Amino acid sequence: MKNCLSTLSIPLVTLLILTSCGGDNKQAQQGPPPAPAVSVVEATTGSAVYYDEYPATVTPLNEVQIFPQVSGYISGIFFQEGQVVSKGQKLYEIDRQQYQAAYDEAVANVNVAEANLNRAQKDADRYETLAKQDAIARQVVDNAEAALQSAKMQLAAAKANVSRVATSLNYATIKAPLTGTIGISQVKLGAAVSPGQTLLNTISAEDPIAVDIAVDETDIPRFVRFQNRKHNDSTFVFVLPDGTAYKASGRIAIIDRAVDPQTGTLKIRLVFNNKQKMLKSGMNGNVRVLNSESGQRLLIPYKAVTEQMSEYFVYVLGDSSKVSQRKVQLGNRIGANVIVKEGVREGDKIVTEGIQKLREGAVVKVADGAGAPQSTSSAAAPSATGQTR
Repeated sequence: MKNCLSTLSIPLVTLLILTSCGGDNKQAQQGPPPAPAVSVVEATTGSAVYYDEYPATVTPLNEVQIFPQVSGYISGIFFQEGQVVSKGQKLYEIDRQQYQAAYDEAVANVNVAEANLNRAQKDADRYETLAKQDAIARQVVDNAEAALQSAKMQLAAAKANVSRVATSLNYATIKAPLTGTIGISQVKLGAAVSPGQTLLNTISAEDPIAVDIAVDETDIPRFVRFQNRKHNDSTFVFVLPDGTAYKASGRIAIIDRAVDPQTGTLKIRLVFNNKQKMLKSGMNGNVRVLNSESGQRLLIPYKAVTEQMSEYFVYVLGDSSKVSQRKVQLGNRIGANVIVKEGVREGDKIVTEGIQKLREGAVVKVADGAGAPQSTSSAAAPSATGQTR
């Protein structure tokens, strides 16, 4: 029995040895894993003209709401809605009959007061002469002088009343307080109006016109520098609601006095020429502001960037086909590219495809067709405010 086991054990050991050798041969035949294939581009300097965008609202530099100052019924409208009216031009008329009658009555009262004063003056003069001759009692003279003073006061009161009713009569005719475009009338002929309560119309100056934006407090020094420029340029472009750019460029007119503590923003008022009346009060759009970092900048494709813990990295191809990971500081995105402020230099070969398979020091195989990022000019889409990285 022992001989049988010994006989069987020799082939079994031999089989195990042969199997082990066969496995080692298979691994040797496979060899090390192939180098991952990647695509690379060179970091190049290109034109990067771009804008920051701010939500904006069109507002007139001067606007007046017209309210009546006397009550009555609208008896006349003397303008065409939407037209430009001149300062002092007659716009509305409130029924003048009651005010004209009050004025005529006040004038008549002045005439009566003047006649009474004239009579009192004569009586006082006559009694004063008689008093010098001791031909009349002193009390009569005193009464005459008191009547004279009363007549003078009554005349003054009558004249003041004329001024008051004349003002009401003038208010019955409503005139334009400034030169500007008048809107659609809020009242029709025959409508009853009340002083200070019934809105008649609104007049606003449209050329030039203002555009208001709110900027973050960190941008204040930048806009102060813009304001100090002596010449206008294309720094500020208003984008209409349909997405087209308004042809005339703007300039800073006013920087508000204080930052809003609730929002941390400051209001900036820009001024645009508006000869074609294309910009209307209340219109919403965006203002593109030329970014001070525009110009010749180092660009790489944005897809080459990876993010780790709010930091940004790229893989750079070095000697011996090895890649190394570098931390980069990014600027604005310009189309498919992004500005690199720090971390790579012009001419560095940046990996754009196959990044997921890479690790520090990995040996790679560069695929054919590697190129360079396309340069981006002013035709590129503007960057949104606050998205600069």
